[in-house]
Amino acid sequence: MMDHLRQSHPSLCRQWFESLVPLQLESGQLRIQAESEIQQQYLQNRCVEQFREAAQAATGKLVSVRFVIPSEIEIPIQTRDEDAPVESDDEDPSSPVSYGGHASAKIGLAEVDVRSAKSGVRTSSSHAEADGRLPAKPVRTRGRLVSSDPLFPEDPHADQVTLDPDQSFDTFVTGPSNRLAHAACLAVANKPGMAYNPLFIHGGVGLGKTHLLHAICQHILNTFGDIQICYLSCETFMSQYIECVQRGLMNQFRNRYRHIDVLVIDDVHFLAKRESSQEEFFHTFNALYQARKQIILSSDSAPSEIPELEERLVSRFQWGLVDQVGRPTFEMRVAIIKSKAKLRGLSLPDDVVDLIATQVDSHVRALEGAITSLQNVAACRQQKIDLELAREAIGQHVGPARKGQVTLQRIIEVVTEFYDVRLADLQSRRKHMSVTEPRQVCMFLARKLTRFSLQEIGGYFGGRDHTTVMHSIRKVEERLTADEGFTWQIEQMEGKLAAPA
Repeated sequence: MMDHLRQSHPSLCRQWFESLVPLQLESGQLRIQAESEIQQQYLQNRCVEQFREAAQAATGKLVSVRFVIPSEIEIPIQTRDEDAPVESDDEDPSSPVSYGGHASAKIGLAEVDVRSAKSGVRTSSSHAEADGRLPAKPVRTRGRLVSSDPLFPEDPHADQVTLDPDQSFDTFVTGPSNRLAHAACLAVANKPGMAYNPLFIHGGVGLGKTHLLHAICQHILNTFGDIQICYLSCETFMSQYIECVQRGLMNQFRNRYRHIDVLVIDDVHFLAKRESSQEEFFHTFNALYQARKQIILSSDSAPSEIPELEERLVSRFQWGLVDQVGRPTFEMRVAIIKSKAKLRGLSLPDDVVDLIATQVDSHVRALEGAITSLQNVAACRQQKIDLELAREAIGQHVGPARKGQVTLQRIIEVVTEFYDVRLADLQSRRKHMSVTEPRQVCMFLARKLTRFSLQEIGGYFGGRDHTTVMHSIRKVEERLTADEGFTWQIEQMEGKLAAPA
């Protein structure tokens, strides 16, 4: 199976897939054991189709796939002759455990054993005793994600968050631009509600904010028992609020979000311009804070720079710790590339790593995209990854905009120098002409000379939405056709961007 996955879906494969244990094929369903509930949910939500395809290719049968964890597996009672000698209770830890009537050890999925078991799996203890099975040994109580228990039963996956096993503290690469944020997140994960409350992490697109939030949630879930975490996007919070208002379910909404232990909200800058949502979030924040519950927020901008955010929310976001994650240095990019490649089971030559780190210097997601592009090209051509292949693959991934080495940071440097303004002004909510014109020019040049989407560009400039970016671009284009002086200014800035930094 793993051979099929590596060939057909190379970017999906992860190194920890090797720890998955095939149990049995029964009634047309192949059960595969994952090591943790986080891995199970990730596989079930993101990998079922690919694993089903691989299982059908390996068995030649029309089968389905189900991922389970050790606590869901029942161990059969081994019957023995009364006259047979009693074996010692000290078992060899390396010996295979018997599941479903046959031996199964931690082998690679390529060696999946598809022998059928005689009876189905049951979880009821009474049924277990009746058919000669015992339930698995109880495991230590762990925390849970409240978001997997939906507010609207008719839509069981409306707000379910899938934690990514790859995004843990162990895989987060630290450096000068994110060391303080990493330390703060680790402190909160070790002492939720006691270290920094609230914790507010901000920074540009793709710099590791979501990775840190996933790492905090996983650490808390694996460390503490009887703790409830609610992790959702700001957009989900607002959508559910609006729907609850329309349905008359505000009591259920408030009861859900004001009686949890840890509230984690990603992209909180989307609260901008949403007066009623800000009002509800304000009261939710107060209820949790007064109960000493942990609040963790992420945003593309600092609290004071989120446009049209109420001052009372700005002040509360600043009660705890506000910290920024910045763009990775060259050394950090090298370490990130090696870490991401290791997770995928890739071994990249040093010259290939250096090439990617040099050519892709914007953010971590771009680095991941470059690795995915390289991996897919190598798999399609069945070639070994070398510098020549990397040049071709990375060139296709980066595109023409990178040939001139134009980055968003470089555009900002040129524009702010030309207009004599600060980046903080461009990201602020100020609407004076002295600020709006350079902001619009930055957005225009970013769209023209980089690969960033409208949403990514808007997020970098104070959490603005894509319609604002489109409006800015349109304004610049209109002036270019009517104002020769303005056209000359744009040409001067493009000339600087074309020259070496």
